[in-house]
Amino acid sequence: MTLRIDHAVTSGTFSLDGQTFDVDNNAWVVGDDSECVVLDAPHDVAAIRELVGDRTVRAVLCTHAHDDHVRKAPELADAVGAPIHLHPDDRVLWDMTHPDRKPDRELADGEVIEVGGGELRVLHTPGHAPGAVCFHVPGLGVVFTGDTLFAGGPGATGRSYSDFGVITDSIRDRLLPLPPETEVRPGHGESTTIGEVRGQFDEWVARGH
Repeated sequence: MTLRIDHAVTSGTFSLDGQTFDVDNNAWVVGDDSECVVLDAPHDVAAIRELVGDRTVRAVLCTHAHDDHVRKAPELADAVGAPIHLHPDDRVLWDMTHPDRKPDRELADGEVIEVGGGELRVLHTPGHAPGAVCFHVPGLGVVFTGDTLFAGGPGATGRSYSDFGVITDSIRDRLLPLPPETEVRPGHGESTTIGEVRGQFDEWVARGH
């Protein structure tokens, strides 16, 4: 069977440091016709389950633990019978949203997650959040970057547990070495490519964005 990506946009809120904002989140599902993994569980379980269909969900994989990315993770995991995977460095953020529910498994840098005959490779990319990760899928020529990298620049670093120098190091060291044609599928907004990012990266760093 052929590995594929399914996508929906869900709407809700993001809250941190006493402020709340309206946001649209990308929901991504990677798999074949029989099994899949879900990347993040934002605002709408029904929309994600529609993407999944009748497939077996092997895992709910969290790019990081800001509430707009994990708010529905326990509900979704319980509904589809799948474990929640999160990098341990993001437990401080996870516990703000789900103090009474722990993730089921820890993500590790370099870990390979197999699904539908393909592989997702975990890249630890701190900066937007301490436990932020990206998922590189070589077989599809895609990297899912969560809020680490967008078409318009690095993820935001103006809030608690974030750092601009750390996120730019993560992008430079972990993402820019990927093939230039690699598609960047972020947690919000439009996609880009690693080649396009390389051409803009130095300017982003110079202006602190």
